[in-house]
Amino acid sequence: MNVLFLSLLLGVACVAQEEEAQPSLSELSGQWRTAYIASSNLEKIKPNGPFRVYLHKLLFDDEQGTVDFYFYVRHKGKWDYKHTTGIKQDDGTYAVDYEGKNVFEVAYASKHVLVAHNNNVDEHGKKTVLTGIFVKPNIEAEGLQKFKELTEKEGIDEKNIVNFIERKLRTSKHPECK
Repeated sequence: MNVLFLSLLLGVACVAQEEEAQPSLSELSGQWRTAYIASSNLEKIKPNGPFRVYLHKLLFDDEQGTVDFYFYVRHKGKWDYKHTTGIKQDDGTYAVDYEGKNVFEVAYASKHVLVAHNNNVDEHGKKTVLTGIFVKPNIEAEGLQKFKELTEKEGIDEKNIVNFIERKLRTSKHPECK
């Protein structure tokens, strides 16, 4: 996994691309898939962890100031399909109730890549910082670089990154593979 990740990062460093203007959030609505998730607390993204999510769909509603998350998460050995809604705050982040209180924001977006940041405070008051990269249909070099930069900025160790792309290729137990 580390070799693949480092190879992709080396490719990013060698490719010069112009920055693409970020689309409005409502333009990002649609089907997405999880590529990588990183966490300051590995327990949150371990197998059966509450943030080891396989994103299915995001629906941003700029007029209503909401984002709807549709995703799969494994709980007690079976896949549960979940839905939760975030409410846009004055600072552009979204307040989301899922496994505690969350502050979610889009850090970078293009037509095919979404890099996000989430601060979670669970019911015990434990704070966790998460970053993620979601793609449709495939990962872009620039998006991967943005995810890496954000993860490093948040102080999340590389060993706390879960590669969902590699896992999907190795298992047919992923909800999309049924």
